[in-house]
Formats: sequence, structure tokens, C-alpha cells
Amino acid sequence: MGIYVVGVAAEDWFDDGEGGWAETASGLDEELGRRGLPPYRPGVGKAGFEEKLVPPMDGFVALCRVHLSSAETEMLCGWNVLVPVSLDEEVRLPVATGYTDSTVVAGAPQILALTQRLAAAVELPAETPEMCHNLELTMWFLEGAAGQLAAIRPGPWSEDLDTAFYVALYLRAAQHSLRHGCPMTYS
Repeated sequence: MGIYVVGVAAEDWFDDGEGGWAETASGLDEELGRRGLPPYRPGVGKAGFEEKLVPPMDGFVALCRVHLSSAETEMLCGWNVLVPVSLDEEVRLPVATGYTDSTVVAGAPQILALTQRLAAAVELPAETPEMCHNLELTMWFLEGAAGQLAAIRPGPWSEDLDTAFYVALYLRAAQHSLRHGCPMTYS
């Protein structure tokens, strides 16, 4: 068990059965229409992203507070659905999720910009896994490859591997959402 960040397949986005996101999809489309934007349609490719939130987030939140405004920190840490649509301000929907009473939808372009700033601040190494299929990023940090790299090439990223993990996780989630046109959520 645990909490994962996962990509949502197009068929699940519009599914109104258990595990489907139809209520969120229709609520988001209504709000996008109010903002003068077209409805969101996920890409048809596979969602293919799954990473587990394992380490504590305290260092990541502290890093956000140093390098981001409080509004930016709230945006980055407060979403529970990420879509590849530019949203100057997150969308709040009265749709319960497995973890909260409402849904907060953020735009992947905005989350990407924030996490790129954090990645630059910690000098995230180029060796950090990029595709993040089937827990690749989680295992890279937890099974020792990150620690081995830190031993031979230390830097700001290696001072707190838990923090570096979350920088990489949110960076890769935003990149994946934009690359594949799929929503991301917690599962």
C-alpha cells in the first residue's frame, strides 16, 4: 500500500464507474469553458507513469519555501490532479477523491516551471531517471543508485536525497503529463 503518483489513461478519465474520473473531467471542462478555454481531452497513448511517495516531504516543503512564493508552494504541493493544460490558477472542484473532500487541478506547464526552478536549485543530476515507468525513479533513489552517484559526484542534490526525490518526482510527473497529454493523480 501507499500513495502513488500515476498517469490516468484516456478511457479512465471519462469512465463514470469506480476508479473513473468522469465527474472530475466534466467539472474541469465546465470550468475551462468559463475561462474561455476549450475542453480538455487526454492523449490516446498509455498513461505509463507510476511512482510511490515513500520518503518524508519535510525537506522538500522547506526547499519550496526558500525558492518559491507561498502561492507557488501551495500550487505545487496542493494539487491532486495535474493536466497538460496551462492554468494560471488552479481549478477547485467539489469532487471528493480517495484522500480529500475536493479536487484541486493544476496545470502541468505551471508545475513544470516551478519544478525546473527547484531542480536548478538542487542541481538535480542528469542521471536522474526520466521516463518513470513502474517505479524507476523511486527505486533509483531507494535502492542505492542515487546514493552511489552522490558518493562520487556530490552536490546540493545529494545533501538530502529525500528532497531530491520529490523534486525529481514532480518534475518528471509534469514532463510526462505534457509529453503524453495525460492527466496525473494520486492513487
